[in-house]
Amino acid sequence: MKRAVVTGGAQGIGKAISLKLMQEGVFVFVLDVDQEALEDFAEEVSPKGMFSTLACDVGDEASLKAALDQCLQSPEGISFLVNNAAISANKAVEELSLEEWRRVMAVNLDSYFLTVKYLGPVLRANKGAIVNLCSTRAFMSEPGTEAYSASKGGVFALSHALAMSLQPDVRVNCISPGWIDTEPWQKKSKRKTTHWPPEEHLQHPAGRIGKPEDIAELAWFLLSDQSGFITSQNFFCDGGMTRKMIYR
Repeated sequence: MKRAVVTGGAQGIGKAISLKLMQEGVFVFVLDVDQEALEDFAEEVSPKGMFSTLACDVGDEASLKAALDQCLQSPEGISFLVNNAAISANKAVEELSLEEWRRVMAVNLDSYFLTVKYLGPVLRANKGAIVNLCSTRAFMSEPGTEAYSASKGGVFALSHALAMSLQPDVRVNCISPGWIDTEPWQKKSKRKTTHWPPEEHLQHPAGRIGKPEDIAELAWFLLSDQSGFITSQNFFCDGGMTRKMIYR
């Protein structure tokens, strides 16, 4: 049985990816800093023998390495890595502290480097694949998103650099989601369902807001042998919004 590590895997897009991998017969190590979300995942998700939940602050190297060391104890090793964990600190640039900036970089970018640093040898040995979660915000921005946008721009560049460094043993691609409604996929205390008005859906050329399942299906395709000739690429999954001309 192949094994995967998914960071930020207990809720939101990460949870959808974790479940998709399990459905495809992959054992998943679910890393998350949110203990409540991990407990909900362990309670709600089955079969129980297809995953292991690990509390981990990916923005702290010691915490991340300790979790990855546990993952590496399995004799099968790791075949797939999905770097999904991310935070934001959206505020006016004049109000954004260097500490806040560095924390966003630690979680959103440093951890993506560190997971590959520590899992790289086993991924090479298993001829594995990596999917990094980038963002449309790496290519287009709103005010007050400097830290998040810069971190995701780094993910984009890191991904194609890793693809060159790990060739030909490991394929590396990234996904840039657009508006994905993650509310139904949050931990129970934050979970809700919003009935978005038609105009919010119809502003997307695809005719609807995105779902975590959209990202999960694409992530699995990029990890699987179906995409064996694809590496060093970024895939927009945004309903067409980054190609839409907007004048008002």
